[in-house]
Amino acid sequence: MSLLIPLYVHPAEDPGAWHRLITAAARTYAVVLNPASGPGEAPDPAFTAAARALRAAGARLLGYVDIDYGARDRAEVVEDVRRHQEWYAAEGCFLDRATATAESLPDCRRLVREVRRLGAGTVVLNPGVHPVPGYVRLADLTVTFEGHWSTYVSAFTRPVWTARHPADRFCHLVYGVPEALVPLAVRTAHDRGAAVCGPVTGQPPNPWAELTPALTGAEG
Repeated sequence: MSLLIPLYVHPAEDPGAWHRLITAAARTYAVVLNPASGPGEAPDPAFTAAARALRAAGARLLGYVDIDYGARDRAEVVEDVRRHQEWYAAEGCFLDRATATAESLPDCRRLVREVRRLGAGTVVLNPGVHPVPGYVRLADLTVTFEGHWSTYVSAFTRPVWTARHPADRFCHLVYGVPEALVPLAVRTAHDRGAAVCGPVTGQPPNPWAELTPALTGAEG
């Protein structure tokens, strides 16, 4: 089991969740740090401390950066990556709301090259759907599903081309999973060719405010 952990709650609001995450850090693929829908305007001491503890526990840290489906200026995106590196020692980046179309692929390729030149060792793209195949070659990990458990169960389809790539290049982020079905969500992701997953019980508007039971041993 390899878990991607977006925990979008401030450490002061739920210190217990952050403590559980730190103690189970070795079981994660990576932890996404998101102080303020990005790095924010200044370092957050609570996130600095959490990042330090996570690194000490062996976690890989990814800075959350919203690229707004390619609408954000590339310089702003790169500056967010740099701030995550400088303030929280993030080893990579989680590029949220990534594009998925063939027309946008060249711009995304240039962006990924630029953040890698900046030192991002791990790049995760999150279009939340299956993009055209070229995106998977750009990133270390691509989130090809982000959505509710009911949609994941009833409407998920897997393009044939995904079978040409290793499962550890794909991630499924599923929210609204009944706690008793979290183990099934993990198995389903693996059966559907995603070696990395992140099933949570939370619901919109912020389903990622809670830690996945899969990390804390509730998966059975």
